[in-house]
Order: sequence, then structure tokens, then C-alpha cells
Amino acid sequence: MKNESCWPCALCRPCWPGAPPRRGRSRTLSPGSSQAAPPRPRRPTGGGRRHRHPWGRSCCGRPANPGENTLLSPLSVALALSMAANGAAEDTLAEFEALLGADVEALNANAASLLADYAALGGSTECSIADSLWLDGRLEANELFLSRCTAFYGARLYQADLDTDGARRAVNNWVGEVTRGLIPEVLAETPAPETVLLLVNALYLKNAWASEFDPLDTRPGDFTAADGSETETDFLSNGLRAEQYFAAEGAAGVVLPYDDGRLGFLAVLPDGELDAWLETLDGDTLPALLAAAEEERVLLRLPKFEAEWGGELSDALAAMGLETAFDPDRADFSALGTAPDGPLYVSSVVHKARIEVNEKGTEAAAATVVGVYGAAAPTDYRELVLDRPFCYAVVDLERGVPLFLGTFERP
Repeated sequence: MKNESCWPCALCRPCWPGAPPRRGRSRTLSPGSSQAAPPRPRRPTGGGRRHRHPWGRSCCGRPANPGENTLLSPLSVALALSMAANGAAEDTLAEFEALLGADVEALNANAASLLADYAALGGSTECSIADSLWLDGRLEANELFLSRCTAFYGARLYQADLDTDGARRAVNNWVGEVTRGLIPEVLAETPAPETVLLLVNALYLKNAWASEFDPLDTRPGDFTAADGSETETDFLSNGLRAEQYFAAEGAAGVVLPYDDGRLGFLAVLPDGELDAWLETLDGDTLPALLAAAEEERVLLRLPKFEAEWGGELSDALAAMGLETAFDPDRADFSALGTAPDGPLYVSSVVHKARIEVNEKGTEAAAATVVGVYGAAAPTDYRELVLDRPFCYAVVDLERGVPLFLGTFERP
């Protein structure tokens, strides 16, 4: 099966609905990570069916309160889910493959290729992507499942009594090390007694702009939220220079490259309200915006900000079609292993992400746990002032893979 759609699917499917109510006492699986690489961005041809897929509200386990900032790492989530897919069989495996857009062999190959690419990024980029499996002594794990996770995802294996606070601290310490302390705690609570496996992905990324913003050009300004309230915040300014600018898909924005020549920061300002624009998004939107970008003189003002989000993605994933994995009566993880207390099923998918945007570049981190339980300006230029709610992403400009995706709605 070709893997051309696997990223837009994992990434742009915004709403990951909830898991069915749990019934009875069964073994749970825990968060995992892994994912495949998407295709190189291409200009949409206009033919074919477009799959609606908002990034926003329901996307990434969007907070219940409208107007709050959101942040997700589609890459981290997809990698964790891809690892879990290696333990699934029959209908459960089919749901993983439909959600991620490729069969498990292609997901594994894409993950290995993408991880190798990101380990060799140039410039001053610091990128660390790590996977781990935390196994309880009660789980008799399938050797093929373990070998695939270690071979394709570089997963480290750890043995622990998972329903202890010591195991929770160990997982958090591991994530903290990978993310350079940006995410010191991904598990706030001790795993449930039924948990026999945790699949964990952690991602750290620090990038420098190809063209830095001059701190002397940073000025305070008003940011207007969707409810009309205004907050003063610092805005970066590029002082008017050539940027990759686009006006397409009902929005305007820029693609700001990093000095590694591979990744970039995408800032998208909808023509109207952010919520309405998010509802129109689908898997073709991100590639279309990247393809539409052309070099123009732009006067840009971008908020200097930090953002963080964390939460449970099980409901959103179930709503996107990953249903049987969360149901102890229907889940089939026979390719993963066996446990004495009953069949395995996914109990939770926990995600946390953080990002900082400043004059020098961006610093971001994410973790996913899958539980099995200037001067006078010329007139020929564009002006882009992101002083109201907008969408942003850290993107692989070659593959079209979104490493981070968020909305900035208030300082």
C-alpha cells in the first residue's frame, strides 16, 4: 500500500473522540509512539475527494473552553500509534491502518526513514525523538512485536511494576531527559493496576531561524482575542524583507525557514474567524498552503510567545474511527502478547506539548503515552500582522510532516 496519505490523516484529523465506556476488568495497554512519514507537499490538483479534517476545536484533544491556546505534536502521536499498531490484529489493526493511512509495514518503513532523516538535520537544529516500551512483569510480550518496535522505532525496553509511583517517576524522568526538561511530567498519576504496557514517545526540537528577528525591532502591541478582549504582548518584526508568503485556502500567512534547510514555521491568519476557518480544514490544506507560498516583500509582526497543552486523546481517536482498540470486549492485540487477567486493550493516550517562539527561533517538546488499559517602506509589499487568533505549525518542508501544530488565541 502506498503511504502518500499517512501523514495528512494522522495529522489533520482534528477531533479524536472518546473511547467507549470500559466494562469489566481487562489488561490495559499504554501509550506508545511511532509514525510514518508523509509525502512531499504538492499543489492540489483539484480532483478527487477532499476529506474534511479540522485541526482546531476537537483537534488534539482541544480544551473545552473556546478561545484557549492549543498545541499538539502530530508526529509524536502518530509514532506512538504506529508502534501500537504492530501489536494489533484483525479489525483493530484495520482501524489503526485506516486512521494512519497506510498498512503497518509502510508505517514501520516510513518511521525508520523519518527518524533517520531527523537524526541528521543540519544547521543549528537540535532534534531528539525517542521511543520506549515499559513492560510489566505480568505481560508475556510477543517477540515479533518487540523486535519491530526496537528495529524500526529504536524503542528502548524497560521492565517495571507499572502500577507503582516509582514507575510513574521513571517514565517522567525518561521523558524529561529526552525533552531537555521542557516536559518534566507527562504522567500525573500512577498507571492503573491493570496496566501491563506503556508505549512512550518523546520529541524535542530546537530550531534557529534562517534569518533571525532583531530584538531591537520587538515592540509591544495589542492582541485581540475572539471575544474582543485586548491584551498587550510583545511582537517580533522582520523589518520588511523577502519571505515565503501565501494567500490561499481562505487565509494569508508565511513560511519561515529554519537554518537547517529542512524545517520551517508556518503561520496562518484566517481571513475571518479562526473557529470558522478550522472547520473547513482537511488533509489537503497544509500541502496547499506550502505549495502556494512564493517569495514576496513582507512586513511581518508575529507574537513572541510560549504555549503548552496536555490532555487525553482517547475520545478524539475513537471519534476518528479507532474504536475497537479502546473496547475490552472487541480489542484484538493478540500480536502484542498476553496477560493473565484478560484481553489487552488501550486504556489511554496521553499527550503533552510545549513550544516557545522568540527572536532566535523556536524550542518545542512533546510526549505521547499509549496505555494498553524599519526606514520609509516601499509601497509594493505585503503586511501581515498576527494580532488576532491564528494557526501555526512546525513543518517538514520536504515531506509535509507537521511536527507541531497549534492555535494561538490569547497571550
